[in-house]
Amino acid sequence: MNSMTGFGRADAQGSGVTWNVEISSVNRKQLEIVANLPRELAELEPTIRAVVAAVTSRGRINISLRCASSQGTSSVLKTDLALAKQYASASSDLALALGLPNTLTLADTLRWPGVLELERPSLEAESSWPLIQQALHAALKPFLAMRSAEGQHLHHDIQSRLEKIAQLLTSIAEKSKLVPAAQHKTLVQRLQDASLPVDLSDERLLKELALYADRCDISEELTRAQSHLTEFAKYLASRDPMGRSMDFLTQELAREFNTIGSKANNAELAHLVVAGKSEIEKIREQVQNIE
Repeated sequence: MNSMTGFGRADAQGSGVTWNVEISSVNRKQLEIVANLPRELAELEPTIRAVVAAVTSRGRINISLRCASSQGTSSVLKTDLALAKQYASASSDLALALGLPNTLTLADTLRWPGVLELERPSLEAESSWPLIQQALHAALKPFLAMRSAEGQHLHHDIQSRLEKIAQLLTSIAEKSKLVPAAQHKTLVQRLQDASLPVDLSDERLLKELALYADRCDISEELTRAQSHLTEFAKYLASRDPMGRSMDFLTQELAREFNTIGSKANNAELAHLVVAGKSEIEKIREQVQNIE
């Protein structure tokens, strides 16, 4: 079991440059890979996405790629002095023609387009890919390790809550056997308290009691809930991505407990159902983090 949350970072050096790759991920129902690359390397995005998609199946994954020279900078600032002189001359001529004072400052010249340019080193996808690939695979190792480690914590937590639910279902099954008899006794007592004649051999009364007992029967819901727990155990033992399947199964288990709660007209059963629904809700929250 893997979590959808992870982070990994790695560098690869060669040919006077250092490539840095950072990978982070958060929860998403589907797989979404976002790669932030230098514009010159845009053609590598499908390849990078394919490498990451091969080892992940769910979550929003952000990949950041940066390049720096071995001297610690990846760009050089260039000044176009000739262009600046042209701007200054044009500004002076315009001020003279309009009869305005020429209040030109250095700050003004720095805002002129093209006077200052950031010259980036030439990046070629084909020659850059070997080092980028090395950094990418190195960053994936801690990224996947973190997702696996958190996934194990989720596995243990879900396992313990499923065991609690199994115990609650056992208690509910035992208590539910006593409900029809208890309700039979309560109904008869109410009729007697109302000074109404009670004939236990009356076919109509027996029919009503039988109908009530049938409405309170939760054996089918208990069977389906136990079946869901069995499926959960299979998913927990699997090495395949199971997040979406467990999410669906959690909804089905919650539906069975809701039905049991609506059918079981008994205070003790109601407390057990509430406890079970509380554990299911906690599982549902955890399942949202599973790949």
